[in-house]
Amino acid sequence: MTHPLRRFRLPAAMLAAVLVLGTTGYMLLERWPLLDALYMTVTTISTVGFSEVHPLNTPGRIFTIGLILGGVGTIFYAFGVLAEIVFEGDIARYRRKRSMDRRREALREHFIVCGYGRIGTQVVSELDSANVRCIAIDNNPEAIARLEHEGRLHVADDAASEEVLKQAGIERARGLICAVDSDERAVYIVLAAKAVRKDLYVLARAGRPESIRRLELAGADRVISPYRMAGHMMAELALRPALVEVMDFLQHGDTPVGVEELIVRPDYGAIGRTLDELGAFGNEQAHLLAVRRKDGDLVIDPDGEFRLHEGDLIVAFGSAEELSRTAALIR
Repeated sequence: MTHPLRRFRLPAAMLAAVLVLGTTGYMLLERWPLLDALYMTVTTISTVGFSEVHPLNTPGRIFTIGLILGGVGTIFYAFGVLAEIVFEGDIARYRRKRSMDRRREALREHFIVCGYGRIGTQVVSELDSANVRCIAIDNNPEAIARLEHEGRLHVADDAASEEVLKQAGIERARGLICAVDSDERAVYIVLAAKAVRKDLYVLARAGRPESIRRLELAGADRVISPYRMAGHMMAELALRPALVEVMDFLQHGDTPVGVEELIVRPDYGAIGRTLDELGAFGNEQAHLLAVRRKDGDLVIDPDGEFRLHEGDLIVAFGSAEELSRTAALIR
């Protein structure tokens, strides 16, 4: 989006041309000095009604008539363009877009949410509640209008484009959540995301059970079927309602303790060291519930001899301070 005042370039050029033409005309026809000719031109096209600098001869009067017609018309045109820019809100829209661009460029370790429908809206709301930065991508006019009304950081374009994903900061993102309604579009989005960053964690939504395998083949790390998940949750609530309520309370309730995931990244000092060597079982550390290896193997309640590798995902339980101290040890 170009600056709206660039639309004023043509009227500005026309005004400059009128000033140059008028000044030159008076200098040639009336033999006036430069300042007198410029002053006469300005007072003429602005219609302020001042008297003539010097008496005009017949050619000068005819030239002044033409200058008034051309100059006043040019000024009206220039004011019309300026009023259109102001009253249509182009400047305000440009400022909002520039602010959005700066916020996008400042994003680090964020999630990209593709699709701002019913599921995407809920995902963004949950991430916002958890104080996790995210950016939404959608090209649906209704979704874009809601994003703008809510002041959400977003990109109004097709998420299946690699360039659009780069605008959303995919190189610096923590992960991508594909929540679009179409399974076919979801496959293209996952392929585009993995083409830009093979190591990016991608979570995709599958509307149909047969699409789960396709999304996995496209590169999605995890695929969620809303219907399957809803059925699983209903069954869990029927069989173990207290356990589900406790886990939900730990994640979303107003409690001093919670469950958190910690990922061992390539630059972390914990790589190759055991949990005992790190001091991960101290009284002030969070309790380590499980570790999931990069290949998917899950180790429940790891002991002190367990050695951490790059890409390990640690599930820890504890207070915010304990979780923070454990994360610092791993880093």
